[in-house]
Amino acid sequence: MKILLLLGCIVMFLAVALGAFGAHALKKRLSVDMMSIFQTGIQYQIAHGLGLLLLGVLADSLVHSSLIVTAGWVMLVGILLFSGSLYALSISGVKKLGAITPIGGLAFLASWVIVIVAVVQG
Repeated sequence: MKILLLLGCIVMFLAVALGAFGAHALKKRLSVDMMSIFQTGIQYQIAHGLGLLLLGVLADSLVHSSLIVTAGWVMLVGILLFSGSLYALSISGVKKLGAITPIGGLAFLASWVIVIVAVVQG
């Protein structure tokens, strides 16, 4: 499905851009702990950006492509909440933002469960 491929490409582009920003602009401004949190956001964004690309390919080959598309949207929400909250936490230092991160993690888990269901039904 084209939308998932497009979203995957955008997410991956942003992961590379944010990773470079972190490595160059933030490295001297953030503590080691905050930089580690920022890098965790990048790692999960890359992993799930690749996941979106995979789902874009799977959507065209499975009978239950609507489930795959749903999984993609849930995965995108996970990226925004999980990685986004880690970026905001690391840059701002506001620890309360960390409360959002597990919601993004649950969205990641839910998206993969939806993929499992689609593959089993496919």
